[in-house]
Amino acid sequence: MYALEHATIQCPYCWERLNISVDPGEQQQTYTEDCQICCQPMVIDAYFDENRELHVTVRREND
Repeated sequence: MYALEHATIQCPYCWERLNISVDPGEQQQTYTEDCQICCQPMVIDAYFDENRELHVTVRREND
């Protein structure tokens, strides 16, 4: 079992910076999460590369 990885993202609606946790047990994941500030839905794409480094992109749900 792996410890959660933490990342800082920026909401594509209100531009606030937010902290998220990602499960490293899955190499690639896409999920929708509401912004903690403005409550708009963000699609988060997270993956771990071959060096186990976390890469995260965030976009608006309707983009």
